[in-house]
Formats: sequence, structure tokens, C-alpha cells
Amino acid sequence: MTSDLLEQMFTFGRTHSYWQDRSVDPALLRQAWDMASLGPTSANCQPMRVVFVASADAKEKLRPALAPGNVDKTMAAPVTAIIGQDLDFAENLPQTFPQTDARSWFVGNQALIESTAFRNSSLQAGYFILALRALGLDCGPMSGFDAAQVDAAFFAGTAVKSNFLVNIGYGDATKLHPRNPRLTFEQGCRIL
Repeated sequence: MTSDLLEQMFTFGRTHSYWQDRSVDPALLRQAWDMASLGPTSANCQPMRVVFVASADAKEKLRPALAPGNVDKTMAAPVTAIIGQDLDFAENLPQTFPQTDARSWFVGNQALIESTAFRNSSLQAGYFILALRALGLDCGPMSGFDAAQVDAAFFAGTAVKSNFLVNIGYGDATKLHPRNPRLTFEQGCRIL
């Protein structure tokens, strides 16, 4: 990986709240999905599901679920990805992990289903954000929404539950604040 790409993905990759008035090509969203789907998950379970909220009507459907501090930045973002976790992910395991009967590991074990879906959809979403950055897009991941309202509006009748939101577009770098401090290696790590 080139140092330029590493810088784009990490060094200069920032959480954006302000957006340029530029649309996002749906082909880039598809490409980011395809790239992120290659990242590892437990037993290749791939529980992340994404709804791309891009139209004005869909944004209005999302608005009532947003915390007040997230309304303006979400309405201004060209796309908002609702990152979901499919609690029925095990139904796909015969396709995605065919070498053994992995589906049977989850039958009747709701606690395992929920923890696996949450952990692995979050992991996949991290890959997804990095894929978006690698493709030249900026992201604004966030909590601060009513998950029950989002689930009712966008995932009704499914086993998918919302995890978090990611605003996507071309950020306005002139409105970024200085990067907040990060923990050092010594503060966050131990080698035993």
C-alpha cells in the first residue's frame, strides 16, 4: 500500500460534519461494499446490511429519528448509510461458510446471535469506512439517533437492527477542527 493511500485512509482521514455540495456516484458505494465484504468476519458470517439514504424523501424519513445535534449534518450529507446488523445472518452460512454446518452453532442461541451480529457488523463497518476513504470519499460516523425509529422506518419486517449511521460525501475540510488527541501505544497496548 502506498504511503499516499495510507495517509488518505488514516493520517488525513477525518470525521466530517460539513459537506461540499457534490453528489456521490452510486458506483462508488457499490465498490466500497465490494471491498469491505472481503474483510474477515467470524465464520465469514457477514452480518452487516446497509441502507443508503440519499433521496430527499428518504432523508425526511430519517430526520425524526436523529438527535438534534445530528440533523443538520445528516440532511446536508449527500448520503447517509444506515449500518445494520442482520440477526438472521446464520441463514446465509451454508453459502458463505460451506465447509461445515456453521448455521447449527447459532440455532436457539439468541445471545450468541446478537453478540456475533453486533461485533461483526461493527467490524465490517470499519472496513467499509476505510474502503470509502480509499475511494476518495469522506465519512462522518455517528451514534445519536433513535434506533427503534430507524428500525421501524427502514428495517420493518426484517431481522435487521440498526447499529450506527455514517454520513458519506466530500467533506468541507475548511470546517474541520484540529484533530483531537489520541492515546499513545503505551497507554493503549501491552506486549506480553
